[in-house]
Amino acid sequence: MKLQLLSDLHLESEDHDPQPAPGAELLVLGGDIDATWAGYERFANWPVPVLVVAGNHEFDGRDLVEAWPAFRDLCERLGLTLLECGTALLRDAAGDAIRFLGTVRWCDFGAFGESGRERAERAGGYFQHVMRARRSGQVFDVAAVRDEALVCRRWLEAELAVPPRGRWSRTVVVTHFAPSLASADPRYGLQPGTASFCNADDDLIPRADTWLHGHLHCRHDYLVERAAKRPTRVVCQARGLVTRGEDVGWEPLRLIDV
Repeated sequence: MKLQLLSDLHLESEDHDPQPAPGAELLVLGGDIDATWAGYERFANWPVPVLVVAGNHEFDGRDLVEAWPAFRDLCERLGLTLLECGTALLRDAAGDAIRFLGTVRWCDFGAFGESGRERAERAGGYFQHVMRARRSGQVFDVAAVRDEALVCRRWLEAELAVPPRGRWSRTVVVTHFAPSLASADPRYGLQPGTASFCNADDDLIPRADTWLHGHLHCRHDYLVERAAKRPTRVVCQARGLVTRGEDVGWEPLRLIDV
């Protein structure tokens, strides 16, 4: 299957008009498309199916408990398929079934192990302050983010343990947050704040055939070796902010084979 992957468009502040990629069979929106949600209207009546995984900024200034059903209703009205701890089985042009597993997979601040979690959480407080989000009326602080992250992690781990039994030929994971420090932004290197962008899901990566993510305002395309199978491909196709030059080298019409 050939798919188009877009994330971190930040249409709430960026001037960009998304266009369908010629030859794509599917569009995957990997989060942080528009904090106001208005930009999602642009993907209604898209020529191919659209899968959506929310980003952290989809919840800016919102309460998660109220936002999730509202965002799901919006996607349904626009004809988009929202995956949050959700699965979709799609067939490629050859008729093979592909399993898509989607979740925000919030950061659990454990990218540097338990010994580095306290420093990572202190650094992560800044990003939660920027989001100004709530959960059940309470501030969506680092402890709440970690709670949500671990729910995502448990779901994803359980789903990746389910054998295909002929129901699908390959598995694609879509998360907003990155699954490994290998996806860290090279501009900043590894520092406590990196754990607000990358998780330590390296043990899960080999259980998928492809892992798509966003959140880092840079591009990645690398392979993770696994025994007796083709390597897992990890791809980030984030646009980022023009004001910071983060869109340099970005290919919005690029096709990704999965």
